[in-house]
Amino acid sequence: MQAQQCKHRVVVLALDGVYPFELGIPSRILGAADDHYEILTCSVDGRPVRTNADFTIGVQHGPEALATAATVVVAPVASDWITAELPDGVAEALARIRPGARIVSICTAAFVLAAAGLLDGRRATTHWQVAEAFGRMYPQVDLDPDVLFVDDGRVLTSAGAASGVDICLHLVRKDHGSELANKVARRCVVPPFRDGGQAQYIEQPVPETGPASTAATRAWAMGRLDEPLALADLAAHARMSPRTFARRFHDEVGISPGRWLIQQRVVHARHLLEASDLSVDQIAGRVGFATGASLRQHLHAAIGVSPQAYRRTFQTAR
Repeated sequence: MQAQQCKHRVVVLALDGVYPFELGIPSRILGAADDHYEILTCSVDGRPVRTNADFTIGVQHGPEALATAATVVVAPVASDWITAELPDGVAEALARIRPGARIVSICTAAFVLAAAGLLDGRRATTHWQVAEAFGRMYPQVDLDPDVLFVDDGRVLTSAGAASGVDICLHLVRKDHGSELANKVARRCVVPPFRDGGQAQYIEQPVPETGPASTAATRAWAMGRLDEPLALADLAAHARMSPRTFARRFHDEVGISPGRWLIQQRVVHARHLLEASDLSVDQIAGRVGFATGASLRQHLHAAIGVSPQAYRRTFQTAR
């Protein structure tokens, strides 16, 4: 009984028009975190919720569950269910959330948080397809439509669909460290971090950790992928010893600096294969691989295809 009481309670709020896939993400990801979380699902009135699919979902809890939550996750609804005003009962349900509880939105649920005033003056994100409409409706929110998720302290927002997986893994990493988050990712057969963002080609979103973060050095390195960057170079930029930098980098990102650099170079190479007519050797030089053979090796290791096969499949028609 005592162990049950020590669990971090997460309450997922399901609204009419909910996407079933995203609704199940918190339970699937957080539920794989070695019994650290208790996940409940509720609706604004305790009644079944209509989904955007051809079925209805029954929930076991009403809005009173929100008052017991350490973390509240609002699941997204289909865009045709989005309204400028909160649907009936939603404001009252959200008012039950305890002060200091963490609040998380997945995808279009950012509209719900914004309509409730919970995102005023905060940085946030939502699905790129509705970002323009969001910006018009809520200019008081600092919207970043390019990232997979935003951690703004007590309130976190994520982009579309599978970014719900990203933000739930981030919660595990933030609460219990990279080792458990990586274990959860393996159990659920998902990457601990996904390359790319909503624009497909951005740095992996990872938590900032204050003045001693490696984030500034990651940004610096992203602008110099074509250069030979060694651990000593990265550590010097961060003004840390190589050993301290490597340890802190792994704590924040979950992989080594060298592995991260390879991932970013592969991401950039994929972009150039899609968007340019550069040869494989030319692309290799631009992204920091010594030879075309090295690029072929790393691309195949990452996605299982050759540069030519990838280009044939994904090159943008011009």
